[in-house]
Amino acid sequence: EARETDWEFVPGPKTRAWGYNGQVPGPVIEADVGDVLEVRLTNSLPEPTTIHWHGLRLPAAMDGTENVQHPIPPGESFTYRFLLRDAGTFWYHPHSNETVQLERGLYGALVVRGPNEPQLDAERVLVLDDVALDRRGQIKPLGGWIENHDGRQGATPLVNGRAAPELTMAAGQVERWRIVNAASARYVRLSLGGRAFTLIGTDGGLITAPVTMTEVLLAPADRVELAVGPFADGEVVPVEALPYDRKTVARARALQFASLHIGPAQASRAVIPERLREIEPLVREPVAATREVHLGFQLNVKRGVNFTINKELHHRDQPVRVGELQVWDVVNDTMMDHPFHLHGFFFQVLEVNGERPAFLSWEDTVNVPPKGRVRIAWLPDDRPGEWMYHCH
Repeated sequence: EARETDWEFVPGPKTRAWGYNGQVPGPVIEADVGDVLEVRLTNSLPEPTTIHWHGLRLPAAMDGTENVQHPIPPGESFTYRFLLRDAGTFWYHPHSNETVQLERGLYGALVVRGPNEPQLDAERVLVLDDVALDRRGQIKPLGGWIENHDGRQGATPLVNGRAAPELTMAAGQVERWRIVNAASARYVRLSLGGRAFTLIGTDGGLITAPVTMTEVLLAPADRVELAVGPFADGEVVPVEALPYDRKTVARARALQFASLHIGPAQASRAVIPERLREIEPLVREPVAATREVHLGFQLNVKRGVNFTINKELHHRDQPVRVGELQVWDVVNDTMMDHPFHLHGFFFQVLEVNGERPAFLSWEDTVNVPPKGRVRIAWLPDDRPGEWMYHCH
């Protein structure tokens, strides 16, 4: 049920928010590959809504955009039903008046497990967000030239709907963290106090082999899966976002999302395989792009700026055919970062500004740097219909 609720983002004042089943984020939905997910959404909000199942390969009619579904009016219900084809960390959120409904708390995580998952000591889902609160602890109205340009970046960072939570973990253990960036516009340059962690998955599930790193960038809508630990008893590890300059009007600042407190040691049974998954490359030799998608802007007297695709608002692109390989150049003609999201299909990133990525993966969201070019490859499978792509 999508409904209004009083939620305690920060200790003390209750904030009038919107949530699924009265909570922010909504309930974590857990399933296995091959299950059929059926969700009956009842709209108890004062305006129409839908659910988009971000990252899932489902039928077009279940995608939850206004292209394929009449928004659910207040007081009415709609049942989403589809097969879960892929293992990974996904999420769900509205695609009606998305800027407002997402900001007020309508989002949740969806975890789908496969038959050969890595065995770690524990698992947790961390949904990152931020919220802009006024002096009364209420969500500020959206608007103004800066937010129309930058998007909403709230000053209060949230983990699973709470500000500055204290997480606990046993010393000596290694956990699997499934992380979702549900923020409207904030890029999260994630760091654990500079400590090393291991990337094992991205948008489309496990990558081919683990990669050790000390920070990872999550654009809005991105997900990562990390193997975190081991740490020593008594340590306090910050879960933080380092400054990231995405060329917005507002200056980039560091934020601490949470603190991880390490308790007494427990035995570990964690094993991270050297090979996590086999991914067949869609493109093995250099190929020409089949299409260019230009992310641009137009000056607007009232809003300051309109953002465009191929010089149009609400651009309608040419069709693609089932089974025909697509190689797209997504070109950012603006001076700020844009996260490009393709609905209903995974793609492989071939190049970012002419350079190949460090590892092979399946993605549904990719950051396109300012004045940059990202080449992606994807294959339309036998699920015809209308699908969106857009800046998230």
